[in-house]
Amino acid sequence: MLLSIQHVSLPIEDPVLKFLIELIIILCIPLLLNKIKVPHLLGLIIAGAVIGPNGFNVLARDSSVVVTGTTGLLYIMFLAGLEIDMGDFKKNKWKSITFSLYTFIVPFALGLVGGYYILHFSLLSSVLFASLFSSHTLIVYPMVSKLGIAKKLAVNVTVGGTMITDVLSLVVLAVVVGMSQGEVGTSFWVKLSVSMLVFALIVLLLFPVLARWFFKNVEDKISQYIFVIVMIYLAALLAELAGIEAIIGAFFAGLALNRLIPHSSSLMNRVEFVGNAIFIPFFLISVGMLIDFNAFIQSWETLGVAAVMLTASIGGKYAAAFLTKKTFRFTNDEGSLIFGMSAASAAATLASVMVGYNIILSENEAGEPVRLLNEHVLNGSILLILISCTISSFVSMASAQRIADADKEETAAGAGDEEEKILLAVNHEHTVEKMVNLGLLIKGRNNKDKLFALNVINEDKSESSSKNAEKLLGAAVNIASSADVKLNPITRHDNDVIAGINNVVKEQNITDLIIGLEEEKGFSSSFIYNLYNGYLQNKNINLIIYHAVQPVSTIKKYAVLIPADAELEPGFFHCLLRIWNIGKNTGAKMSFYANQKTIGVLKSIIVKANIEAVFNPVTSWQEAENTAGSLEEDEGLIILMADRGMHSYFPQMKEVPEILNKKLSSNNYILIYPFTKIDNTVIEKRAVSNLDDFADIGKIIGRIFK
Repeated sequence: MLLSIQHVSLPIEDPVLKFLIELIIILCIPLLLNKIKVPHLLGLIIAGAVIGPNGFNVLARDSSVVVTGTTGLLYIMFLAGLEIDMGDFKKNKWKSITFSLYTFIVPFALGLVGGYYILHFSLLSSVLFASLFSSHTLIVYPMVSKLGIAKKLAVNVTVGGTMITDVLSLVVLAVVVGMSQGEVGTSFWVKLSVSMLVFALIVLLLFPVLARWFFKNVEDKISQYIFVIVMIYLAALLAELAGIEAIIGAFFAGLALNRLIPHSSSLMNRVEFVGNAIFIPFFLISVGMLIDFNAFIQSWETLGVAAVMLTASIGGKYAAAFLTKKTFRFTNDEGSLIFGMSAASAAATLASVMVGYNIILSENEAGEPVRLLNEHVLNGSILLILISCTISSFVSMASAQRIADADKEETAAGAGDEEEKILLAVNHEHTVEKMVNLGLLIKGRNNKDKLFALNVINEDKSESSSKNAEKLLGAAVNIASSADVKLNPITRHDNDVIAGINNVVKEQNITDLIIGLEEEKGFSSSFIYNLYNGYLQNKNINLIIYHAVQPVSTIKKYAVLIPADAELEPGFFHCLLRIWNIGKNTGAKMSFYANQKTIGVLKSIIVKANIEAVFNPVTSWQEAENTAGSLEEDEGLIILMADRGMHSYFPQMKEVPEILNKKLSSNNYILIYPFTKIDNTVIEKRAVSNLDDFADIGKIIGRIFK
């Protein structure tokens, strides 16, 4: 039926027009507000208030808005769990716990005093009232992440603390509701504890197993994304069944899939893109629709309650952030960022208020219901959401921008003229995606356009063709672009493939060359000949040989074999950087095998990297080989190799390809040959420009190359 203007009534019910209006808001608000330096999420909340039922009533806050808004809220919590650096989290878990205690106890204490002594609520109502201010919602997390500082310690501590404090506040809600209904006893605590434990075990242990199987067996990108959404909602449902809020389930789902969705992968890019473009803006609009400005004009008592709520929430969060800053000696900007990220009250606060408002304890003399939380608290919570989100937006973005700018200055000051350039020699269709994904993992985080893919055409020997090259390189470009990385395709006609690759290496000043092995063939005799008589003739690049039988994101652990005196090779530090990036971006455990001297060098470097690393001293190469031969399913191998004449070379290395063919044909493995012909000045430039997350890099380089 055609839509006629004269038949349009408010609120609008036509689904096409409703969706169009919301999309126009999502499109225009950021474009307008970015010009005046106002966070667009604040604009979306205000826009929701204007068009909502309490504004001009253009749109109703119906089930369609609630569903998309709920998805957006779950998405925010899921992304927080997905992007948290697990190495950082484990290393700094006590900082997160300390912050969570600060940010729970201080606002709770202020709220309890305000509710009981100032507003004269009952003790039970005061406890629930106080719990409203302990929780917070990470509405600014997507914006902070976009600035590239999601890995910062202050952000990691805040995200980790959010999980704990939200769980605590929602446990308080469950207990208060139980007490109001007379259900709190031994059985209540046993039931709640067991259900939460079962929920955590299912999500954190079963979800990764299921996801690893799915990603290994299903290559369709759309199906992988839908699988992720299913996991979010399934975890949210399980959380509700366990008696806690759905947002906690979404956060745990992010933790469960954290190591299976690499941060530099195309799947991660899709997850972030859809969430930031659609679901999260819908959530912000739905929050705005709850705001009723008339409530504050009609009742002075509402304003009084709102004043207490703002003081307890904003004041408590500021005090908690200040204590955290002083306890762990954060900078002023980091302290401000912690306050900004934890200041916003929305999801858990609103959920608790609605539950308390809907619980009727009794009736007064006039026959009116006496609620656990009255309408003044309900209206005050709406004002709290608006003001806290405003403060959170401005404070977070200002401090996050300063931190990001400082990072850029440090990177610019330390970066050399030598740039990282990675070349993928693509020859076979079924190895293209695996090679591109490896390239995305090992590259530096600032490298967005220095990835190259080459196909050499030798028509005389029927090796590739223009049509085949176009197909392979096109696929490589598409895979990289889906991860928001520009890949530069190169087609070269040459009468010798090896010569063609080596010439491109020289012309483009390539630093790393990746060669993919066919899964079934492994090391063929012709490849071994080309390796020693062709690829390794280039002495100023890292050569990486990659054999993949499953997606790199599904590898749980790597055994890393490093020969004696490898630290004496000029390219050792550069190779170690590649290994570190694999561990960092996939979350895989790195188990290093080397002699005691090399282990000492490794520890001095890896200790500064937040990867999960284990060091195993070995006295002979045979021990290391035996370890490699005992790899289990979902485990991979990385070997630091050497060519004749290098410090770490020994004759048994010639046998490595044959051993890999026999024992590890069903496992992923990577062989890395460090560069040998380059001056130390360039080495330092390469290292510093690509390892901006390491501290005291100069000392490390000095120790290795002294």
